[in-house]
Amino acid sequence: MDSFGKKIAECRKAKGYSQSELARKINTHYSIIGKYERDEVKPTIDVIKKLAQELETTVGYLAGETQDQEVFKDPIMLKRLQQINSLPEEDKAHILYAIDNLLASAATRLAYGK
Repeated sequence: MDSFGKKIAECRKAKGYSQSELARKINTHYSIIGKYERDEVKPTIDVIKKLAQELETTVGYLAGETQDQEVFKDPIMLKRLQQINSLPEEDKAHILYAIDNLLASAATRLAYGK
């Protein structure tokens, strides 16, 4: 099982963040992120929550309670999801509706080999 620090580093890299970028996003110094990643210090629960939110994973994953990382490895998909997430709710709903229809169409096509 990976350590807390390795999980932070893995998630940070998956998001394409440097230690400095992640530090800015959670309002701390980049050297602290390095210490977390090297397991030299443990963050408070509030910091763990901020890290999980910013890294789009769960506190449970970072804490080792689950193996479900819930972080996309595909940077193109991640970028698209971030773009969608930044839209107003009505626009998100329209996009998700379109995605649902496309997924249903793809599932039908795959099921019938067309």
